[in-house]
Amino acid sequence: MFWRLFLFFLALSSSVLAQAPKQVPVSLANLQKTLATSPDAAQLGKVHDEVIRLFGRQRLLQGKPGTKVEATTVAWAVMDMNPARVVRSNGTLIGNMIRVGDDGLQVLVQKMENFQEFGYRIEVDGMARVAGTVHLEHYDYTADSEKQPGVPVGRLEKFDWSQSQVFPDTLRGVSVYVPQQYQAGSEACLMVWQDGGRHVDPNGSLRVSTVFDNLIHQKKMPVTVGVFIDPGRKSNQKPGDKAGNRGFEYDSLGDAYSRFLLTEILPEVEKRYSVKFRQDPQAWAIAGGSSGGICAFTAAWERPDKFHKVLSWVGTFVDIRGGNAYPYLLRVTERKPIRVYLLDGVNDLDNKFGNWPLANRMMEASLKYMNYDYRMDWTECFHGSRGIAPKLPEALTWLWRDVR
Repeated sequence: MFWRLFLFFLALSSSVLAQAPKQVPVSLANLQKTLATSPDAAQLGKVHDEVIRLFGRQRLLQGKPGTKVEATTVAWAVMDMNPARVVRSNGTLIGNMIRVGDDGLQVLVQKMENFQEFGYRIEVDGMARVAGTVHLEHYDYTADSEKQPGVPVGRLEKFDWSQSQVFPDTLRGVSVYVPQQYQAGSEACLMVWQDGGRHVDPNGSLRVSTVFDNLIHQKKMPVTVGVFIDPGRKSNQKPGDKAGNRGFEYDSLGDAYSRFLLTEILPEVEKRYSVKFRQDPQAWAIAGGSSGGICAFTAAWERPDKFHKVLSWVGTFVDIRGGNAYPYLLRVTERKPIRVYLLDGVNDLDNKFGNWPLANRMMEASLKYMNYDYRMDWTECFHGSRGIAPKLPEALTWLWRDVR
């Protein structure tokens, strides 16, 4: 009898939970629209509840609300009984906040110009209550970065590698994308990606596996196995720590990383997943961003007999471990049989190691001078992967244009 009652109430609670309406995410655009129309008490009450849900009551009470960004629309909130305003760090007024509740909750929602980063503070009676930084960098994806009906989806595998002889005492994850069109026993093209785990994620910013699915289906690129390699973590590192060996592996010049790929990772992938890579440098590509970008170029520079294609975005061709030498090496070295795609942005880094846009312009000039098969795309991107994300289908189509 007890078990019957237990199962009955369990089924009842499951049914109630299943029927509970899902909360719709708060839209900043809708909030801004409502606030701009002189809302009545009922509308203000709804705005109040949405702002609380968006920022969190505890964070608001603790004075740590932060900001919320949706595309290029920014929302600020604060709890204070006195009027508040939002200003830039230089004192320029962004806007006066609107009170939406008797508890002192105030909010400001504004659409801002894209591609900017600025400091702000929320002031009450001339005193800063909250301060922070807003980063705006929004792009729209094309259809080739979205899942499409009827497109075969490749499978994703993963393993850990801790047996490196080239980079001893390191541990890393390796993800492998195998397209559905791959036939066992046949040979496939290969594309290696640095910082791989986050790039292959279908829900990440690059969505490489989804782009591969779409482009392979459209025959804009050949059947290609993707090998997505994370940088090495030291054995004494804690989970969540930044990979301690990344800078050494990626920014160093020389053949260490290409040897690591050719003697360790790629043979292991072929063995584990029964895939074969086409033994033709035209069929091999390597990609990465920032330090992963210079790493990709170095691998092809050292082994053009293996890697013909390079994809680099916001590449770190600056003086961290000697990468600033490449523009000069390109000019005094016999042209190598490699194809290079570069992307950078005018808002990229400028620090003690160098100026990233300038370094990439020097790479562009040297590739042009030596008559390389190259393409350089300039954007307004900051450092990171947001700039390449919407351009990735176009970049891959260009890189693989003559391989089937």
